[in-house]
Amino acid sequence: MLLVLLGLAGALGAQQPAALPATTGTISGVVNDVGGTPVAGAQVVLSSVGGQRKTVADQDGSFQFAGVPAGAFRVTAAAEGLAPATVTGKLAAGEVRVVPAFALGIATAHFDVDAISQREMAELQIHQEEKQRILGAIPNYFVVYDRNAVPLTAKQKFELTDKTLIDPVNIVIVGAQAGVEQATNSLAGYGSGPGAYGKRFGAGMADFVSGTLLGGAVLPVVFHQDPRYFYKGTGSVWSRFGYAMATAVIAKGDNGKWQPAYASVLGDVGAGALSNLYYPAGSRNGAALTFENGGLSILFDGAGNVVQEFLLKHLTPKVPKGP
Repeated sequence: MLLVLLGLAGALGAQQPAALPATTGTISGVVNDVGGTPVAGAQVVLSSVGGQRKTVADQDGSFQFAGVPAGAFRVTAAAEGLAPATVTGKLAAGEVRVVPAFALGIATAHFDVDAISQREMAELQIHQEEKQRILGAIPNYFVVYDRNAVPLTAKQKFELTDKTLIDPVNIVIVGAQAGVEQATNSLAGYGSGPGAYGKRFGAGMADFVSGTLLGGAVLPVVFHQDPRYFYKGTGSVWSRFGYAMATAVIAKGDNGKWQPAYASVLGDVGAGALSNLYYPAGSRNGAALTFENGGLSILFDGAGNVVQEFLLKHLTPKVPKGP
């Protein structure tokens, strides 16, 4: 996905509508301290399939979110000097859900209401990631801004990859890259004219599909690794730069531990090997082409991660607030 990007390179308060759509409901509650005293001004954050919304508890500690899409949700309340607390659950269409009163104290307070699974929490993350578009247009799905993100299931890795592959903007970008190659006579064996452009476009799509599929789904499933870039956002410029470059060759495993990025590296090399099948004869040189394309892909991954770390969050609307 980062190769494609390099190729081209709120609070919402609770409000009460006149009538809720059939697919939404309302979530409300009260934030108290452990002694039962309302915590006025407590920050309340709702995460649901509709994204993230925030509000502030009123003088009696009450809060409300209207127009919440049916499905899994998570509500977190926090206040200065008090430990945050979280409630999770599932909201039915048309339901008016009153969650248990929060009791913020020194010890972490946590309530489980119809506790949702790790898979469902990962699904919430995917819904957020599928809204991430650079300048509101270019897909930026394989980036995680939530430090507490949970691992994806095998099915969810393929889901995110499929969304990337069929996105029309990505196809347009591949077409533009083929146009540049046509103008500069890159891969000269394809010749010139409309037919040559079609071959370059086909080769570009093959590179895009094989690289994204291998590195984004197939090999991450095999090696139990997360294919996404985990945004750091804190620390010195050099520490962030080093982190971004390093994540071209290290990855977070589904067990939450950092490890060699077998899936990403082998995905780049595998895509380079497949290019021997369709590049023009004069541009095929077996192992050399494989490692040349694979090595360039790894370098582009590192450079792309640097761009993600320092620039793209600021150009991508609808990403979570914070570092």
